Amino acid sequence: MNLEDIVVKKDPVIVFMGTPEFSAYVLEGLLEKYKIRAIVTQPDRPVGRDGKVSISPVKKIGMENTILVLQPEKIKIDYQEILNLRPDLIITCAYGQIIPKVLLDFPQYGCINVHASLLPKLRGGAPIHKAIMEGYTKTGITIMYMNEKMDEGDIVSQKEVLIEEEETASTLHDKLKIVGRDLLLEVLPSILEKTNTRTKQEESEATYAFTIKREDEKIDFNRTKRQIYNQIRGLNSWPGAYLLLDGKILKVWSSRVTNEYYPDALNGEIVAFYKDGIGVKVSNGEIVLTEIQLEGKPKMKASDFINGIQNKEQWLGKVLG
Repeated sequence: MNLEDIVVKKDPVIVFMGTPEFSAYVLEGLLEKYKIRAIVTQPDRPVGRDGKVSISPVKKIGMENTILVLQPEKIKIDYQEILNLRPDLIITCAYGQIIPKVLLDFPQYGCINVHASLLPKLRGGAPIHKAIMEGYTKTGITIMYMNEKMDEGDIVSQKEVLIEEEETASTLHDKLKIVGRDLLLEVLPSILEKTNTRTKQEESEATYAFTIKREDEKIDFNRTKRQIYNQIRGLNSWPGAYLLLDGKILKVWSSRVTNEYYPDALNGEIVAFYKDGIGVKVSNGEIVLTEIQLEGKPKMKASDFINGIQNKEQWLGKVLG
């Protein structure tokens, strides 16, 4: 055998880009089977009232595994250090910035993304929250090739996950991160062998899940009980749905609906007290708030709040904003 006939198989140069706990879980799975040349994550940010600087969950894993961590403030401008690594494959998962075309086009195996919805449904930055808030009964994971548009690239593979009646964004998040990790590991060999399939998205079926804004968090009692119930579940455990009680923020973490109807009450009016919560009139009936959090206080069962009320009769008829 001649020396020129010997082919040395090299590990692909893989760069992983992600930031929150969801992507950190996917990264941990990758590290069990693949070498990661570098990690790209969001810059460290001050959080909380004390302004303490916090590092991302993805950066933490990089530090624990002595992997090069890059944190460009604006990747659209500051991408050269990534190009210098000459990546063969870029894997993104909830990174948090738009990736420039020069990076998307460079890797020989492409730039793939782990997205927490069944694309083209729920394109955007809040697919887990919005799946519940919009009343979806199923969602899932999509592995896709990235392009310059938002979540519009060709689909490699998808896996469906059912949304249970009492599902919250938190429990759905934990389901989807497992599916995301496993599906990525399942399809990566075919991507690296260039034997995978590519399916274009059907534009006519696209829906959007834009990043949660403050106005998305406020409860509007003019909406239906099902819409409010979905909103509360979809914002649990972050950032939380809220209403105003005597001008102060009251977060609502859980609720249930009833078949009661109060035609003479105003929407947002407290109409009943139950063993487990506070009944509030909405456009088509009643919703019961079962777990709440007063401004500046820890979460509590609504039943404990009710037990602390001296004169419940004075609270009946109070209108929540």
